[in-house]
Amino acid sequence: MTVKIALVTGASRGIGAGIACQLASDGYDVAFSYLRDPSGAQETIKQIEAFGCRALAIQADGSTIEGNEKIIEETMRVFRRLDVLVCNAGIYPKGTIDEITPEIVEAGLNLNVRGPMIETAAAVRYMEEGGRIILMGSAFGGRTPLPGLSLYSSTKAALRGFAKGVARDLSDRGITINVVEPGPINTAMNPSDTDAAKVLAGFVATGAYGKISDVVNVVSFLANERSSFITGSALVVDGGLLA
Repeated sequence: MTVKIALVTGASRGIGAGIACQLASDGYDVAFSYLRDPSGAQETIKQIEAFGCRALAIQADGSTIEGNEKIIEETMRVFRRLDVLVCNAGIYPKGTIDEITPEIVEAGLNLNVRGPMIETAAAVRYMEEGGRIILMGSAFGGRTPLPGLSLYSSTKAALRGFAKGVARDLSDRGITINVVEPGPINTAMNPSDTDAAKVLAGFVATGAYGKISDVVNVVSFLANERSSFITGSALVVDGGLLA
């Protein structure tokens, strides 16, 4: 039986690492990228291999064109195929519009928007029928409940439009593309026990932060053949932030 290959960007920690490990649990060999956390990358490799799957860590800068292309080409060089692409790498630029500089705008657009676009364009050259592309958006792409989110929210909202267009482009090839939009999720970088987190949780219908597993389970479903009739959609995993 042919083993399928998944590629997850930004998977040395947090949600990305959780996604990579879940896909390994689902039976995929997993390639993943990271920027500057080699120890975290090694931990992700260890967890993937614990499921009896092969792992490939690719050090690359997802904010550059060269880095985006390297991620895809290295995966193909080693594994010779690509079935699932999860564009998870991103940054969280904060600041009100009068505080944002052109450099901050460029950095946010390069990693959060241009990166997934280039990776998708490169990946579909190799994907066959049944391929899956999953973009990691944010519930903030549909709602900005606090000041200082205009740039971040706009980069994540852009992924919705991109996915809708690509869904049409690939409709005759049997490849789907969707966006997963997490709300507040408890991670090491975004802990749920801070004062700021308590304020944000107040905007959520459940009144609480979600878990990494809440997001990972949706990604796992979208990567599966059972999701074949879902494409061009945004699936919100936010505990009711958008309710």
